[in-house]
Amino acid sequence: MRRIFLVILSLSTLFTIPAFAQVPGANIDVRHYTFDIKLNDADNNIKGKATVTAKFLSNATGFNLDLVKTNAKGKGMLVSAVTENGKPVKFTQDDEQLKITTRALKGNTRDYTITYSGIPADGLIISTNAYGHRTFFGDNWPNRAHNWLPCVDNIADKAPVDFIVTAPDHYQVVSNGLQTEEKQLPGKMKLTHWVETVALPTKVMVIGVAEFAIDHPGDVNGIPVFTYVFPESKEVGFKNYAVAKDILPYFIKNVGPYSYEKLANVQSKTIFGGMENASAIFYFEESVKTPGIEELMAHEIAHQWFGDGASEKSFGHLWLSEGFATYMTNLYLENKYGADTLKTRLIADRKKVIGFEKARLTPVVDTAVKTKYMQLLNANSYEKGGWVLHMLRRNLGDATFWKGIRNYYAKYQGSNANTDDLRRIMEQTSGKDLKQFFTQWLRTAGHPKLAVKWTWDEKESSLTINVLQNQDYVYQFPLEIGIDSEVLTIMVKEKSATIHYKMKAKPTDVKIDPNVNLLATFDEEM
Repeated sequence: MRRIFLVILSLSTLFTIPAFAQVPGANIDVRHYTFDIKLNDADNNIKGKATVTAKFLSNATGFNLDLVKTNAKGKGMLVSAVTENGKPVKFTQDDEQLKITTRALKGNTRDYTITYSGIPADGLIISTNAYGHRTFFGDNWPNRAHNWLPCVDNIADKAPVDFIVTAPDHYQVVSNGLQTEEKQLPGKMKLTHWVETVALPTKVMVIGVAEFAIDHPGDVNGIPVFTYVFPESKEVGFKNYAVAKDILPYFIKNVGPYSYEKLANVQSKTIFGGMENASAIFYFEESVKTPGIEELMAHEIAHQWFGDGASEKSFGHLWLSEGFATYMTNLYLENKYGADTLKTRLIADRKKVIGFEKARLTPVVDTAVKTKYMQLLNANSYEKGGWVLHMLRRNLGDATFWKGIRNYYAKYQGSNANTDDLRRIMEQTSGKDLKQFFTQWLRTAGHPKLAVKWTWDEKESSLTINVLQNQDYVYQFPLEIGIDSEVLTIMVKEKSATIHYKMKAKPTDVKIDPNVNLLATFDEEM
């Protein structure tokens, strides 16, 4: 995702979809959104009409939608009307929520249309690009959608979405799903309708409105791949973004079918380096000419499976998005460029993890963060999460690891999972008990700090290796030691472990973790 530096369904069709995600304890489950947004060039005021199809999960006298109200600085959304199945209903607004009064029984499904307007405080970034041209880009992660969209702004409630955008006709519009309509309107305006039939969390529902040059570098398994860049970036952007069509097949082959009807890679103007909006990925302005574009694109495309398709149940389990995207990028690059590339990246990732621990010692599954989710964009969620998957791969073997990953995605695509859900899938796939593994690497802060000492007994022709864990928590792990041309594996389960290894001659080369398979620090003594 971020490297800091948007269907018309009949109700009968809609309700055949079996497993919609929802927020635990919520009294509604959103079944569909239609966001009708009007933009202009005169000012930053937007006009909106949102139709929210809600199924009631319990008897209710009302429900809330998230929406930021206009503040003292004039930023926010002001609701002027709410209707239920076409009839006006009472509502009130506070700073963060729209409260709708209605009586409904469990199982009732109703359409609510909210008419509103205002200047977005956040979420829809209205700005000017490097070439002096006005742009509009949705930027919803993690829960910033309700700055401009009335919604359940929670990752656990996923729904299909329509975006109907009316804007000056010199703009092109890109969004989630497929474009179903584009028509000229009076006054040099244009209406563009995008339809996404796959259930999404609000964090990856977006529109991008700008003057774009558009390319279609190819299709992958019938999925069209598009490039949207600013016209001034056309030559370099079309060339460099085209690598996406080479990345997509890797994840389809190894993880499972691509869920969406197209993949658009979009040069944008938002706060992130990359944002994995479903089927419409946004990249920072300079990405068109950055040397790391393949790596960045692999990361964001991996998110189409992990984070968009299978989403975490809450942001405390963000590593299920970011750790997966990090390691899937490493695996893609390993497959393309070789094992040494993976080792190099793992060494760099390990360094980031150790460095982050010095600033903030916390487990990967960080449930202590309740609201300010931006702080979770850290080395624990990314690099350590990726490292955990690497060690899990080595624990299970490649065939079982990939089978487990495919099983996990197949089960949770279109819904949400947490860390224990992943663990159970991997246990069922492998037949192994992985509780200890998941506890020590994901729910325990820190890492093994190992003092490794080896001595040679000439008389006994024996190499003695002692491993001492210098941290309080005792980890269990295999430690690989390279002895000349051989690799010896020590199973460390206690505070200290010692082995004696018979050899014909004193070794000339002893390396700790030669294949870069353990997230640890090593103090070597010989």
